[in-house]
Amino acid sequence: MRIAVAAVDGAFDSGLAAIMDVFGAANALSAREGGAPLVLPTVVGAGTQVRTGNGLVLTTVPHAELPEQDLVVMPAVGFRAPDEVVAAVRDPANGWVLELAPAGTALAAACSGAFFLAEAGVLDGLRATTSWWLGPAFRQRYPAVALEDSRTLVNDGPVTTAGAAFAHIDLALWIVQQRSLDLADQVARYLLIGDRPSQAAFALPTRLAQADPLMTAFERWARTHLADPPALAEAARALGVSLRTLQRTAQAVLGKSPLDFVQDIRLDEATHLLRTTALSAESIAGRVGYRNVGTLRELVRRRRGSTLEALRHGHQVGRAVTPPSTTRS
Repeated sequence: MRIAVAAVDGAFDSGLAAIMDVFGAANALSAREGGAPLVLPTVVGAGTQVRTGNGLVLTTVPHAELPEQDLVVMPAVGFRAPDEVVAAVRDPANGWVLELAPAGTALAAACSGAFFLAEAGVLDGLRATTSWWLGPAFRQRYPAVALEDSRTLVNDGPVTTAGAAFAHIDLALWIVQQRSLDLADQVARYLLIGDRPSQAAFALPTRLAQADPLMTAFERWARTHLADPPALAEAARALGVSLRTLQRTAQAVLGKSPLDFVQDIRLDEATHLLRTTALSAESIAGRVGYRNVGTLRELVRRRRGSTLEALRHGHQVGRAVTPPSTTRS
């Protein structure tokens, strides 16, 4: 499989390196078994070199000299705010990326790299994901894309997208899986690649709400009413909007209902209290609006794939089986 890995100035160093390392490990393990390389990656740039986000100079093959490829992969630009990502996508110096893949070529992108595919229109009508903190900006700019930003990896037809930062590893491993499930399993074992089916457990409610003034106000209102939450209609009145406007804005900005977002905030606050106080689980449940601690336990299990005890001791979240959820901002 011939793979073009696109690199622009300011590329996210570890994301680009992770992709190449997974491919390199796959080829090395294949060689041990007497096989040929299964993936043939080429780092492609506008010219003969690019400078990464941390200032490293990387040799690249000019895109104009690249023969036809089976797959084009777009890693992230550096760790940037949404407006900076959009600026990078719209930069004329990066225009070649949008023209790199002829019609019919399989495409993949991770993190902010998904913005390049969306800008080219190839994600219209498809499901995709990107970094959780870029979700609101992505929805606003590309409404024709069905964004599933709680997920780490989304494949829809010829396009595969991955979530935040180190989801580059998941993306590269998925590409190897398309050639050999057994080899992909070996790579995962050698490189200690874990199972991260959802990035929802890491999202910060406060950070997501900052994408819109109404959501910012709603997030603050919800936190002040967690212990005894009134109806959402009262929240809308307090914020000076209709309930329909509150619901529509939450869906457009966050991709979820106001009630789902309140659940995110409750879990966020509960996690914070578990880790910073000696309050009992029952007391914490009451502080975040649950009369029964069992309800909170079930929320943690569904959203985090974890337990209250594990969260209290700072254990890493496990398999999140339903979106969305959060950690403390």
